[in-house]
Amino acid sequence: MGETQVTAQEGRSTAGPSPIAAGAAPETAAASSTPPPAGKAGRSARIRSLRTPGRPRLWFEILLIAVSYWLYSLVRNAVPEQKAAALRNADWIWSAEKSLGLAFEESVNHAVNSVTWLIVSMNYYYATLHFVVTIGVLVWLFRRHPGRYAATRLVLFATTAVALLGYYLYPLAPPRLMNGANFIDTVLVHETWGSMASGNFKNMSNQYAAMPSMHIGWSLWCGLTIFALASVPWARVLGLLYPTLTLVVIVATANHFWLDAVGGMACLAFGYAVSRVWYGSLPHRLPKGVPGAAKGRLTGLRAARLPRPASEPDPKAPPQPGAEAEPEAAGARMP
Repeated sequence: MGETQVTAQEGRSTAGPSPIAAGAAPETAAASSTPPPAGKAGRSARIRSLRTPGRPRLWFEILLIAVSYWLYSLVRNAVPEQKAAALRNADWIWSAEKSLGLAFEESVNHAVNSVTWLIVSMNYYYATLHFVVTIGVLVWLFRRHPGRYAATRLVLFATTAVALLGYYLYPLAPPRLMNGANFIDTVLVHETWGSMASGNFKNMSNQYAAMPSMHIGWSLWCGLTIFALASVPWARVLGLLYPTLTLVVIVATANHFWLDAVGGMACLAFGYAVSRVWYGSLPHRLPKGVPGAAKGRLTGLRAARLPRPASEPDPKAPPQPGAEAEPEAAGARMP
């Protein structure tokens, strides 16, 4: 009834598609090939791609880290040096630690300063390892854990960003700059290069940005990353010792109160929370490699090393007797 038409072909009747159905087919095909509309779905797809760890690019990472640290230094040093407020806050911190019975910074500062080689080593430790170890861990992640690199790097960046807010809202003088205190500025006493806020470098850095301590924030980031991802026990032990020794150094050199270290730990916790929300998991729980990387590594293997399916003939195998004659015989039997 209008749905089929009869066609005569070689004395036989066949049913073909109706012109009405044939005319509707192109419209259906066109509708099925139409791409999904852009908008909310497209934005969701882009966000999902950004939240999926990819293979980091070396040039981009170097540029990103360099620009980010430049901006961090620029913003940190642009914060007004509120000397009066910073000294008041230092007095409050010192009084709070005394009320807790944990005001031990001055004793540690004097004890370590009496051993010249030790305090000089700590001065250089404070000035150099803060950057060297952090960059080293980033390089290690880039090479050995590319799937976890972006998430772990985000922890570091978020930690540093929120620290800038602390520098602005809570200016704090380090112990060595307190009025009426008996702390020793070990860099000045031993004439070593150990602090951007002492000696000839004091005009290049904000001297009242002690809270939170990014020496603790960065060193604890390094230590936790190494402890979570290292495969050898001695490396994991070093990962835990590094932030512990850094705490001793920042106190012995009178650059921070121990409460500044607590502030650095709080900033690091914020960094991990940001990474957890964005990537949906803590960095060490993400896959070690980038999706698709394992497949790419197999492309360089020779085919002879891979198992061949039983149904697939080997092109290098000699032909079997009578194999070439079978097609002809089969063709002869065809009508």
